[in-house]
Amino acid sequence: MNQTSMNAESLIFLVEILDAGNLSAAARRLKMTRANVSYHLNRLEKTLGQQLVRRTTRRVEATEVGQRLYEHGSKIRTELTMAKDSVRELGHMLRGRIRLSIPSGFGQVVMSNWLIDFKRQYPGIVLDVMFENHILDMLRDEVDISVRVMSNPPQNLVARPLGHVRYTACASRSYVERNGLPDRLEDLSKAPIITSGVAGRQLRLSAYQDQKRQEVLLEPTLMSENFLFLHHAIMAGLGVGIVPDYVVRDEVNRGEVDTTLDQWYLSIFGTEMFMLYMPNRYHTRATSTFIEYILTRAQARMPPA
Repeated sequence: MNQTSMNAESLIFLVEILDAGNLSAAARRLKMTRANVSYHLNRLEKTLGQQLVRRTTRRVEATEVGQRLYEHGSKIRTELTMAKDSVRELGHMLRGRIRLSIPSGFGQVVMSNWLIDFKRQYPGIVLDVMFENHILDMLRDEVDISVRVMSNPPQNLVARPLGHVRYTACASRSYVERNGLPDRLEDLSKAPIITSGVAGRQLRLSAYQDQKRQEVLLEPTLMSENFLFLHHAIMAGLGVGIVPDYVVRDEVNRGEVDTTLDQWYLSIFGTEMFMLYMPNRYHTRATSTFIEYILTRAQARMPPA
């Protein structure tokens, strides 16, 4: 890349560095070596006679001059992206690429069908789907859209609510016939619990009723982040499951699974499902179409507040 003068290419180069947050991440985004990124950044600063970024061992931050150029560069990048989209849209098929990060449970049990239906409608859009439960640095990992269960979404992201998430205490009919079901919150601490959890963290169940809130410390006998596995374990009669209600909704409706403590609103990791994406970023028609599609499907599926 030629950095002998300030031009659109050099401004977009600066935007990519600042968006990435550090030179190593920028190198991955730009498909360059870290040394090459540093070299071109130094040349740009020397050409302009201004320091554009402050470097630390872990991050780069814009100076006042760098921030002004970043704002101009962001607008230029957006215009170029829109121009490319316009060219693509001359064809008959909506095209684009969307990288998604979605929870393993909700993703496998509910969203899989949504994504398949979306692909049938828009075969020209490439979906790159990761099923995982941990919060990502969306810039670093180049994730366009993330779906997460949490109580308070990050302030630096756009958070579109997809609905409330309610956990249910449940067991298979065979387990209930042998052991019954706990009918008090405190009895859950004595039951063989099947649920999700995070290694090394004490697992607390929050329960809400009217204005009351209680917490119960759980000691599961079977834990996994794979909700399909938890579903199999519940159906095998291995214990009392505490899982989002969508995991066993069909079995409850068919009478194969019984629930208890239904008068309580149960939660482990949060009570809301959010779709998250970066603010102030131009969305391609493919991404905008996907966002609206998921919001519509979620509104029809998720329980009301």
